[in-house]
Amino acid sequence: MKTSWRSASLAATAVSVMALTAACGSENVTTPSSAAQNVGATAAAGGYGSIGATASASTGAGNGYGADGQQAAAAEPAGQLTVANNPDLGKVLSDGAGLTLYRFDADTANPPKSNCDGDCATAWPPVPANDATAGAGIDKSLLGEVTRTDGTKQLTIGGWPAYRYAKDVNAGDVNGQGVGGKWYALAPDGKKATLASLPGLSVKKDAKLGDIVVDKNGHTVYRFLKDKAWPKSVSNCVGACAEKWPAVGIVSANDTKGVEKKGLMGFTRSDGAKQMTVDCWPIYTFSGDTAAGQTNGQGVGGTWYAVSPEGKAVGAPAA
Repeated sequence: MKTSWRSASLAATAVSVMALTAACGSENVTTPSSAAQNVGATAAAGGYGSIGATASASTGAGNGYGADGQQAAAAEPAGQLTVANNPDLGKVLSDGAGLTLYRFDADTANPPKSNCDGDCATAWPPVPANDATAGAGIDKSLLGEVTRTDGTKQLTIGGWPAYRYAKDVNAGDVNGQGVGGKWYALAPDGKKATLASLPGLSVKKDAKLGDIVVDKNGHTVYRFLKDKAWPKSVSNCVGACAEKWPAVGIVSANDTKGVEKKGLMGFTRSDGAKQMTVDCWPIYTFSGDTAAGQTNGQGVGGTWYAVSPEGKAVGAPAA
């Protein structure tokens, strides 16, 4: 009888393990020795990196405006305003040189008032009102002006003061979109140009990384090589790490598009919060990605990588 009971117990355990394997797979990227020691200037002691050390030029946020260290530039004339078609944001207002124009949530439109001065105005140069004209697709009656605290006249669109972003250097750049959760490209009618509605998790084709998973805001989703997916999901990013790499909350399988359904589930973290997984691997966003489509977290500390639709760590070293 004892032998029979032991055999049955072992068989039940095997079935349980096989079920977990079928759901999550047993793929487990081994953390390279260099990553385990956090070697490299981009890795902080905890292996989760530092925004200041790892983010690209478009992410600086030390002064809260997203363009640390920028020098004030001479105010360039707006010229004839144009409408650009952005693949993610739709119709976006641009100046005569094709640079994107933005609005600030801390401003007001009725009456118009700019609340961006000092360092803020260095990062977000106000657009002069004196020579601005409406191009095709723009209602000229929406163009106006507001007097700033320094006495200069700033262009308004639908009452909203208009700005450029110091880190947009090429026509069509939208590096300022969503910075600080307060800056947005201007639509031709003065409203915010915002991302089209996205599922909770979906797939985006990145020019360098290929197909990667993004969240509902279009922000890149990452994996941490020090986490575990099998036999159960475990997040090893807590405390200060979790502040830099926010856990993605639970997403319904029906609210995803293009993401492998196998191992698409949630789990409870050690801090009690609920976190989503892809192929049973915990997933995160990066606080250094201030706008949709950025991949500033890729490769940070040799432990953080974008996630493929199958849950793989894109570009991670082989086990």
